[in-house]
Formats: sequence, C-alpha cells, structure tokens
Amino acid sequence: MIEIVPMRLRHIPEVARLEETCFSSPWSEATLRDGLGNPQWVFYVALRTSPESPGKEQVAGYGGMLCAAGDCYIANIAVFPESRRQGAATALLLRLIDKARELGGAFVSLEVRESNVGAMALYEKLGFRRAGLRKNYYEKPRENALIYTLWF
Repeated sequence: MIEIVPMRLRHIPEVARLEETCFSSPWSEATLRDGLGNPQWVFYVALRTSPESPGKEQVAGYGGMLCAAGDCYIANIAVFPESRRQGAATALLLRLIDKARELGGAFVSLEVRESNVGAMALYEKLGFRRAGLRKNYYEKPRENALIYTLWF
C-alpha cells in the first residue's frame, strides 16, 4: 500500500539514496535538508507498507516543488525501480498539484528529459501540456528538457 505524507527529516537519508539511484546529478542530504527548511519548498514522500510488516514504512518515492508568487515548479519526482508502476508517481503528482492549487498557484510546471517517454505519458494523462524546450538542459548524458505545464 502507498501513502503520501509530508517529507520529514527522518526520510532524508532514504530520499538521498533515491536521488542517487534515479538522477545523474543527485541532490545531497544537505540540499534536501535546506529545502525542507525553506517555506517556499514542498516535499512529499510515498511510503510503502507491507502487509507482512505492519507499521514498518519504506520510502518508495518522493516529489519536491518550489512555489513562489503564484508560480509552482516541480523540481523532482522519483520512485525506486522496485516500486514503479504501482501508482506512487501518480499519487505524488496529484498531491503536488493539489498543494499548488491550495497555495494559490496559477499553474504547475516541470522539466523532463526528452527521452523519458513514460514520464511524459503520465504528465499528459494528468493534464500537463508541452510548453517549451530547454536545449542541453541535462548533463550526464547531455539532453534537452521538455517543459510541461498544467494551468489551473
């Protein structure tokens, strides 16, 4: 079972491990701690509980978003490979979208590698539309980013 909850300090080591698993330029524990302490940032974790181990939670994924002056930008969405295709990314995105609306955002936007077809399909399913291109945005490997935006 997946539950979406606000990220806490105790989640940071697992989230940092997730960053290293999923991204070529991962955020450090210090960066995550700094973001968690900044009121303009919103972080959620997807926790997986097992029927065999009730009460024992494991971070399955996380999402982080920056909101300022009515603009909300999803910086990261990541799910551990063994937890993918179980609804964690969708649940995280829906929670971030709800939070952006709650904070009075006019839209929520994000960047995605142009080769990440699976993520783009998810974003489009949730109502995001392609809004632009950032040439050579990503490194390791160098790749363009597509900008996707959901207007409220």
